[in-house]
Amino acid sequence: MRLLVLGAGKTGKLVAEVAAEHGHSVHVLDATENKDGAALTHPFVTGFDVVIDFTTPESVITNMRACLAVGAKMVIGTTGWYEKLADMKALAERRGGSLLYGTNYSIGVQKMFALARYFTTALKESGYTFSIEETHHTSKVDAPSGTALTLRDNVASVLGNTDIRIEAHRVGDAAGTHTLIATGPNDRLLLTHESTSRKPFAEGAVRAAEWLSTHSGIYDFQDVVEKL
Repeated sequence: MRLLVLGAGKTGKLVAEVAAEHGHSVHVLDATENKDGAALTHPFVTGFDVVIDFTTPESVITNMRACLAVGAKMVIGTTGWYEKLADMKALAERRGGSLLYGTNYSIGVQKMFALARYFTTALKESGYTFSIEETHHTSKVDAPSGTALTLRDNVASVLGNTDIRIEAHRVGDAAGTHTLIATGPNDRLLLTHESTSRKPFAEGAVRAAEWLSTHSGIYDFQDVVEKL
Protein backbone atom coordinates (compact mmCIF):
# COMPACT_ATOMS: atom_id res chain seq x y z
CA MET A 1 0.00 0.00 0.00
CA ARG A 2 1.19 3.54 -0.76
CA LEU A 3 0.75 5.86 2.22
CA LEU A 4 1.13 9.62 2.44
CA VAL A 5 1.77 10.86 5.97
CA LEU A 6 1.11 14.55 6.57
CA GLY A 7 3.03 15.86 9.56
CA ALA A 8 6.60 15.09 10.59
CA GLY A 9 6.19 15.63 14.31
CA LYS A 10 6.84 12.92 16.88
CA THR A 11 3.67 10.97 16.14
CA GLY A 12 3.80 11.50 12.38
CA LYS A 13 7.35 10.17 12.20
CA LEU A 14 6.37 7.16 14.28
CA VAL A 15 3.38 6.49 12.00
CA ALA A 16 5.78 6.45 9.04
CA GLU A 17 8.11 4.03 10.86
CA VAL A 18 5.28 1.67 11.80
CA ALA A 19 3.85 1.78 8.27
CA ALA A 20 7.26 0.83 6.86
CA GLU A 21 7.45 -2.04 9.38
CA HIS A 22 4.10 -3.22 8.00
CA GLY A 23 5.65 -3.34 4.54
CA HIS A 24 4.01 -0.23 3.11
CA SER A 25 5.56 2.41 0.87
CA VAL A 26 5.57 5.69 2.81
CA HIS A 27 6.06 9.32 1.86
CA VAL A 28 6.14 11.98 4.59
CA LEU A 29 5.41 15.69 4.10
CA ASP A 30 6.32 18.17 6.82
CA ALA A 31 4.88 21.65 7.29
CA THR A 32 7.60 23.41 5.29
CA GLU A 33 7.02 21.14 2.28
CA ASN A 34 3.25 21.55 2.42
CA LYS A 35 2.66 25.17 3.36
CA ASP A 36 -1.06 25.96 3.02
CA GLY A 37 -1.59 22.58 1.37
CA ALA A 38 0.39 23.63 -1.70
CA ALA A 39 1.92 20.17 -2.21
CA LEU A 40 -1.45 18.42 -2.30
CA THR A 41 -2.12 18.64 -6.01
CA HIS A 42 -4.49 16.25 -7.76
CA PRO A 43 -1.74 14.19 -9.48
CA PHE A 44 0.28 13.98 -6.24
CA VAL A 45 -2.55 12.96 -3.91
CA THR A 46 -4.03 10.38 -6.28
CA GLY A 47 -0.68 8.60 -6.31
CA PHE A 48 -1.40 7.25 -2.80
CA ASP A 49 -3.88 4.71 -1.50
CA VAL A 50 -4.49 6.45 1.84
CA VAL A 51 -3.47 9.77 3.40
CA ILE A 52 -2.81 9.91 7.17
CA ASP A 53 -2.85 13.34 8.84
CA PHE A 54 -1.09 14.08 12.13
CA THR A 55 -0.58 17.83 11.74
CA THR A 56 -2.27 20.70 13.62
CA PRO A 57 -5.86 21.94 14.00
CA GLU A 58 -4.94 24.87 11.72
CA SER A 59 -3.43 22.75 8.95
CA VAL A 60 -5.72 19.73 8.92
CA ILE A 61 -8.74 21.51 7.43
CA THR A 62 -6.68 22.79 4.49
CA ASN A 63 -5.26 19.30 3.99
CA MET A 64 -8.69 17.68 4.09
CA ARG A 65 -10.14 20.18 1.63
CA ALA A 66 -7.35 19.42 -0.85
CA CYS A 67 -7.37 15.63 -0.45
CA LEU A 68 -11.08 14.91 -0.10
CA ALA A 69 -11.82 17.14 -3.09
CA VAL A 70 -10.00 14.66 -5.33
CA GLY A 71 -11.68 11.62 -3.77
CA ALA A 72 -8.82 10.55 -1.51
CA LYS A 73 -9.11 8.20 1.45
CA MET A 74 -8.01 9.93 4.67
CA VAL A 75 -7.27 8.82 8.22
CA ILE A 76 -7.26 11.86 10.52
CA GLY A 77 -5.32 11.61 13.78
CA THR A 78 -5.26 15.36 14.36
CA THR A 79 -7.75 16.72 16.91
CA GLY A 80 -9.13 20.17 17.69
CA TRP A 81 -11.04 20.65 14.40
CA TYR A 82 -14.40 18.97 15.01
CA GLU A 83 -16.42 22.16 14.63
CA LYS A 84 -15.76 21.60 10.91
CA LEU A 85 -16.64 17.89 10.96
CA ALA A 86 -20.02 18.32 9.26
CA ASP A 87 -18.39 20.34 6.45
CA MET A 88 -15.67 17.72 5.91
CA LYS A 89 -18.20 14.89 5.88
CA ALA A 90 -20.25 16.75 3.27
CA LEU A 91 -17.16 17.36 1.13
CA ALA A 92 -16.18 13.68 1.27
CA GLU A 93 -19.70 12.65 0.26
CA ARG A 94 -19.83 15.13 -2.65
CA ARG A 95 -16.45 14.20 -4.08
CA GLY A 96 -16.41 10.47 -3.40
CA GLY A 97 -13.71 10.67 -0.75
CA SER A 98 -13.45 8.47 2.33
CA LEU A 99 -12.87 9.79 5.84
CA LEU A 100 -11.93 7.92 9.01
CA TYR A 101 -11.48 10.20 12.04
CA GLY A 102 -10.89 9.64 15.72
CA THR A 103 -9.63 11.40 18.81
CA ASN A 104 -7.35 8.51 19.76
CA TYR A 105 -6.08 5.54 17.73
CA SER A 106 -4.73 3.58 20.70
CA ILE A 107 -6.60 0.29 21.07
CA GLY A 108 -6.13 0.57 24.84
CA VAL A 109 -7.86 3.96 24.90
CA GLN A 110 -10.72 2.57 22.86
CA LYS A 111 -11.12 -0.16 25.49
CA MET A 112 -11.12 2.56 28.15
CA PHE A 113 -14.07 4.27 26.44
CA ALA A 114 -16.05 1.02 26.69
CA LEU A 115 -14.99 0.53 30.31
CA ALA A 116 -15.98 4.13 31.09
CA ARG A 117 -19.55 3.42 30.01
CA TYR A 118 -19.68 0.35 32.28
CA PHE A 119 -17.97 2.26 35.14
CA THR A 120 -20.50 5.09 34.90
CA THR A 121 -23.48 2.76 34.61
CA ALA A 122 -22.39 0.85 37.72
CA LEU A 123 -21.99 3.98 39.85
CA LYS A 124 -24.47 6.57 38.61
CA GLU A 125 -27.28 5.49 40.97
CA SER A 126 -24.98 5.42 44.03
CA GLY A 127 -24.47 9.15 44.54
CA TYR A 128 -21.20 9.53 42.67
CA THR A 129 -20.25 12.56 40.59
CA PHE A 130 -17.89 12.28 37.63
CA SER A 131 -14.93 14.34 36.43
CA ILE A 132 -11.97 13.84 34.09
CA GLU A 133 -8.28 14.74 34.35
CA GLU A 134 -5.84 14.56 31.44
CA THR A 135 -2.13 15.27 31.02
CA HIS A 136 -0.20 15.72 27.76
CA HIS A 137 3.08 17.18 26.53
CA THR A 138 3.51 20.95 26.49
CA SER A 139 3.48 21.19 22.68
CA LYS A 140 -0.04 19.76 22.38
CA VAL A 141 -2.16 22.58 20.99
CA ASP A 142 -5.71 21.66 22.00
CA ALA A 143 -6.87 21.53 25.62
CA PRO A 144 -8.77 19.62 26.76
CA SER A 145 -7.60 16.83 24.50
CA GLY A 146 -9.87 15.25 21.95
CA THR A 147 -9.56 12.01 23.89
CA ALA A 148 -10.82 13.69 27.07
CA LEU A 149 -13.77 15.10 25.15
CA THR A 150 -14.61 11.67 23.73
CA LEU A 151 -14.30 10.18 27.21
CA ARG A 152 -16.70 12.84 28.46
CA ASP A 153 -19.13 12.02 25.65
CA ASN A 154 -19.07 8.34 26.60
CA VAL A 155 -19.82 9.19 30.23
CA ALA A 156 -22.48 11.68 29.18
CA SER A 157 -24.20 9.05 27.04
CA VAL A 158 -24.87 7.12 30.25
CA LEU A 159 -25.66 10.08 32.52
CA GLY A 160 -27.83 11.93 30.03
CA ASN A 161 -25.96 15.23 30.49
CA THR A 162 -22.58 16.74 29.63
CA ASP A 163 -21.99 18.60 32.90
CA ILE A 164 -18.69 16.80 33.50
CA ARG A 165 -15.63 18.84 34.50
CA ILE A 166 -12.40 18.26 32.58
CA GLU A 167 -9.07 19.39 34.05
CA ALA A 168 -6.23 19.58 31.51
CA HIS A 169 -2.50 19.65 32.30
CA ARG A 170 0.45 20.19 29.95
CA VAL A 171 3.71 18.79 31.33
CA GLY A 172 7.08 18.09 29.69
CA ASP A 173 7.00 15.32 27.09
CA ALA A 174 4.10 13.32 28.59
CA ALA A 175 2.66 10.88 26.04
CA GLY A 176 -0.82 11.12 27.55
CA THR A 177 -2.74 10.15 30.69
CA HIS A 178 -6.53 10.20 31.07
CA THR A 179 -8.40 9.52 34.31
CA LEU A 180 -12.13 9.22 34.88
CA ILE A 181 -12.88 9.99 38.53
CA ALA A 182 -16.05 9.00 40.39
CA THR A 183 -16.34 10.90 43.67
CA GLY A 184 -18.71 9.74 46.38
CA PRO A 185 -19.39 11.03 49.90
CA ASN A 186 -16.69 8.81 51.40
CA ASP A 187 -14.49 7.51 48.59
CA ARG A 188 -13.22 7.92 45.04
CA LEU A 189 -12.87 5.41 42.21
CA LEU A 190 -10.44 6.08 39.37
CA LEU A 191 -10.28 4.58 35.88
CA THR A 192 -6.96 5.53 34.27
CA HIS A 193 -5.24 4.99 30.94
CA GLU A 194 -1.57 6.01 30.95
CA SER A 195 0.43 5.97 27.74
CA THR A 196 4.12 5.17 28.10
CA SER A 197 4.77 5.44 24.35
CA ARG A 198 3.22 7.00 21.27
CA LYS A 199 3.61 3.73 19.37
CA PRO A 200 0.06 2.44 20.13
CA PHE A 201 -1.36 5.60 18.50
CA ALA A 202 0.79 4.98 15.41
CA GLU A 203 -0.09 1.26 15.28
CA GLY A 204 -3.79 2.06 15.46
CA ALA A 205 -3.56 4.72 12.74
CA VAL A 206 -1.73 2.37 10.37
CA ARG A 207 -4.24 -0.42 11.02
CA ALA A 208 -7.03 2.08 10.37
CA ALA A 209 -5.42 3.04 7.05
CA GLU A 210 -5.12 -0.63 6.08
CA TRP A 211 -8.80 -1.14 6.82
CA LEU A 212 -9.89 2.03 5.00
CA SER A 213 -7.92 1.05 1.89
CA THR A 214 -10.56 -1.62 1.21
CA HIS A 215 -13.62 0.36 2.35
CA SER A 216 -15.38 3.54 1.28
CA GLY A 217 -17.41 5.99 3.34
CA ILE A 218 -17.19 8.05 6.50
CA TYR A 219 -16.32 6.44 9.82
CA ASP A 220 -15.56 7.25 13.45
CA PHE A 221 -12.66 5.09 14.66
CA GLN A 222 -14.74 4.08 17.70
CA ASP A 223 -17.20 2.40 15.35
CA VAL A 224 -14.68 0.36 13.37
CA VAL A 225 -11.97 -0.49 15.91
CA GLU A 226 -13.38 -3.96 16.56
CA LYS A 227 -13.24 -4.71 12.81
CA LEU A 228 -9.51 -4.08 12.44
